[in-house]
Amino acid sequence: MESASQGLLADAMTDVPVDNAARGAAPEGLTLAEEEELRAELAKVEEEIGTLRQVLAAKERHCGELKRKLGLTPLDGLKQNLSKSWHDVQVSNAYVKTSEKLGEWNDKVTQSDLYLSASSTLEDWNEKLTQSEAYKKTQETLSQAGQKTSAALSNVGSVISRKLGDMRAHSISHSLSGYSIRHSISMPAMRNSATFKSFEDRVGTIKSRVVGSRENSTDGLHSPSGAGDKPPQDNAPF
Repeated sequence: MESASQGLLADAMTDVPVDNAARGAAPEGLTLAEEEELRAELAKVEEEIGTLRQVLAAKERHCGELKRKLGLTPLDGLKQNLSKSWHDVQVSNAYVKTSEKLGEWNDKVTQSDLYLSASSTLEDWNEKLTQSEAYKKTQETLSQAGQKTSAALSNVGSVISRKLGDMRAHSISHSLSGYSIRHSISMPAMRNSATFKSFEDRVGTIKSRVVGSRENSTDGLHSPSGAGDKPPQDNAPF
């Protein structure tokens, strides 16, 4: 939109006629014919610039339509522009020269006597520190503290496990004792109930009938039957 407005403004400015009287006097060193030729060339160049701006505005509109159809957002365009700009910076002469200079400075610093001396001094200090008695004692103290901490955590875990086992066993025994108490309490109540007494009476009646039938069958087998049976005779000699 901005490019299109600029193109229209340029076209409007090029279409405005220039009065010869308003031109003023010709610059020094130019004849009237040379001035007319330069002005004609200037008008032609401005006209070409306006045409190019119109073409550019049309191309930008077409590009926007293509991006919209492809689903590209302005943020994607911004990322692409930033990536292109960073690539242009990396391949620029200034960036390349700066990188080369930094590399040279790094080589000079790492190869300098001061850097080598400082590195050697730091290595000596590190070696002396690791070999000192204070460092060794501190390391041993930290190791012992770590071991004690691990042992304490292990003991706490075992105690917690034992407590949980005791609680589980107590809950199971409590539930079993509650069941036995409820069972011992419920049995007398059930025996004294009317349903239980009626059931006992029925069982007693059935038992008496079975016992009576068994006794009758036993008497029948042992009693005398038929007319052929003779009474016992007295075999006394007198």
